[in-house]
Amino acid sequence: MTPDCRIAVVIPSFLVRDQILQVIAGIGQEVGWIYVVDDACPEQTGAWVRERCRDPRVVVVTHAHNQGVGGATLTGYRHAIASGADAVVKLDGDGQMDPALILRIAGPLLAGQADYAKGNRFHRLAFTRGMPWLRLAGNALLSFMTKLSSGYWQITDPTNGFTAIRRELLAELELERITRRYFFESDLLYHLNQLRAVVVDVPMQARYEGEPSSLRPLGVIGPFLRGHLHNTMRRVGYSYLLRGFSVASIELGLGALLLLAGTVFGLWQWMASSDSGVPATAGTVMLAALPVIVGVQMLLSWLNFDVAAEPRLPVHALLGDRQSSQSDNGSTEKKNAG
Repeated sequence: MTPDCRIAVVIPSFLVRDQILQVIAGIGQEVGWIYVVDDACPEQTGAWVRERCRDPRVVVVTHAHNQGVGGATLTGYRHAIASGADAVVKLDGDGQMDPALILRIAGPLLAGQADYAKGNRFHRLAFTRGMPWLRLAGNALLSFMTKLSSGYWQITDPTNGFTAIRRELLAELELERITRRYFFESDLLYHLNQLRAVVVDVPMQARYEGEPSSLRPLGVIGPFLRGHLHNTMRRVGYSYLLRGFSVASIELGLGALLLLAGTVFGLWQWMASSDSGVPATAGTVMLAALPVIVGVQMLLSWLNFDVAAEPRLPVHALLGDRQSSQSDNGSTEKKNAG
């Protein structure tokens, strides 16, 4: 390990024994720590790495029970907190992510420009060549849902697992509250927004060479919808009621109420008119349409505010200063007690 190493890598491993050694071999000397997390893999990937890998940077951690990609990544994060790294990169072990891009992914964090970075396979049209059409369609839908639930409106490709996070944020996040299955990346974005972390996309091109994907789109539609709805309600309630009540909060609440009231009243009058055969008066139509129009305008105004409120200033420096201060205070207390 060279003195200027500032990056740690976490590799969650499940059914990747044939690819894992090549992935590790491709990791450059800019990385000082490599944590391979065997997520109760039936192929015993962890034992395979221990027996055949001679890289002194590698630490193998094995789960007794499968916890999902999120659970394996969080285990790696907990180990990385104790390292001296500034940025912790999550790299899948199936070979679809190029280890040569590690420095590019971690670059905005090391430069102090962001707190969290993620790959974006949709930055250029050419990047999507070879990508299965089902993934293209699914990511388009998931991108919008994630923007709404996380508050990060400028990001795309939310399920991209090639990520980097500042170590200071790992120490601040409530890791035990982050979901451990396929919703992990999206749920992490919600939790990062609560810390007001700056998130950026980094252009990258995925590699598809016939590796099987363990993600079954039809099987995760329900959990993803529930997760995004839950996080949207939590984010809106916390950001616009508890933490930052403002004019936008009034626009959101009143706009939703007017839209709902106008829609219900209009449907009620339409059904009444259909049953009686008597057309509704112009005044009745306007009485239903006006709340809908005003409600939509207010919701659009709130949406504009929400997009503009996306975090812009990195927080890792402030968190690092606070953590250092707490550590110093703890040391002082121990000395005084002694």
